Amino acid sequence: MLKTSTNSITLRQIYTLLFMVGWFFFPFNDFEGVEAFGEYKNEAGAFFFMAGCFVLGIEVLLSGKILIPYRNKLFQILLLFFVWCFLTTLLNYATVTENYFKHTSGVYRFFRQYVSLLIPSLFFLIFFFNVIRVWTAEQLLLKIRKVLLISLLFVFVYGFIETLIVFFNINILRNILSLFEYFPFLNVNYMINGRISSVAYEAPSLGNYLITVSGWMFSYILTSKNRYRFIPTLMVLFLTFFSGSRTALINIGIQVIILLSILYSMPHYRKNVISIFKYGFIAIGFLLLMNGEKVIQAVDEKVESLNFSKNLKNNISNQSRFGMQYASLQVFKENPIIGVGFGQETYHKRFHYPGWAKKNNWEFKVMYQNNSLRSFPTAYNMYTRLLAEIGIVGVFIFLFFIFYCIKKSIFLFKVCNLNYKILGFILILSFTGLSLNWMQTDFFRQYGFWLCVAILISLLNKISESPIVEQSP
Repeated sequence: MLKTSTNSITLRQIYTLLFMVGWFFFPFNDFEGVEAFGEYKNEAGAFFFMAGCFVLGIEVLLSGKILIPYRNKLFQILLLFFVWCFLTTLLNYATVTENYFKHTSGVYRFFRQYVSLLIPSLFFLIFFFNVIRVWTAEQLLLKIRKVLLISLLFVFVYGFIETLIVFFNINILRNILSLFEYFPFLNVNYMINGRISSVAYEAPSLGNYLITVSGWMFSYILTSKNRYRFIPTLMVLFLTFFSGSRTALINIGIQVIILLSILYSMPHYRKNVISIFKYGFIAIGFLLLMNGEKVIQAVDEKVESLNFSKNLKNNISNQSRFGMQYASLQVFKENPIIGVGFGQETYHKRFHYPGWAKKNNWEFKVMYQNNSLRSFPTAYNMYTRLLAEIGIVGVFIFLFFIFYCIKKSIFLFKVCNLNYKILGFILILSFTGLSLNWMQTDFFRQYGFWLCVAILISLLNKISESPIVEQSP
């Protein structure tokens, strides 16, 4: 460890601090940002992770050493995925060099998308791993969960005030909410259509944050015995409901089902299932007392929003979402084995937009098919995007990677050591929720997923070195 005196601050302490601060600011993306950072321009947490990578790089240069878990099977599968993304683009070199749309060539598009892939899944992953590798399982659980709880408390306070304004029309609180403008990386805005986004720029972004932290917050039910252990869970559920994010409602709903199933399977924790329902009914009763009519109306709207077949006809957002996924699948049908090259799907799928998606839909004309607008249309689904870009071979590698993560997380949950059990529980919920979330997003910037990969690699390495913990069969 590098230090000039016994009292000096080490480089490790600096990038560890940046790691912790980055996770506090992880949900903050409602600000103008830095255009040069591209899709990372308003990701506050990523700013600190990038700074942490830089400090880690300095330590590597000075010491000549860096720990990369290249012997870990999980990391090897991930490297294979990187190689295939590059290889499939080379195999499609002839068309990639001819691709041009929205003032962007296919080669340049590949370069930007490949870098965008490597930043969270390689550089941040290695950074996360080097921070946590010296922590015990107990330290890892307590430190990361604590900073995420502090972050959630801030997000909840903002979101609660925003809910009182947006849902219950307590407009006198607008002056209080405006004080948050003085906080860094935060512009106070109000969502339309009765939704909240807290410190995030939109409800789906808040939903992505909640899916990321839910497993960590649910774990308090397992590790604490005081009556306040359910509060983090209730905060997550409150924000999920009032955000109106369909993806968050579905994914966190699935995580809750897994939570209840695990608790019920463990006799010592079965009473917690009853407590969850008890405190849940108390929270619902409190909301009904505040404004029962508004709450019932909100429930009806959330249930109605999950009716995708009906919304497909009268909801422009759903038309675009399913239209993009349909077009991606048409590209996959034409190039099923190796796809069209990483980052190249838009050049091909723009010829496959279905008529039912474009009908009375201004988004296609104004944004997706507008050549003068440089931003590329989203695919709305990571899996359909990858099918189109890297084919069935690449998607198999990616899905096997996710499967292996969940499999090893289940193994951790079965290990006798309590801290490993809790972390395994968190990883199971996180990997499940975040991998399902990729059915509604097409970016790799799910930092929580890559943090979980780093944690899993670190714990598996500790197990392989420890004679105390049982080995996987």
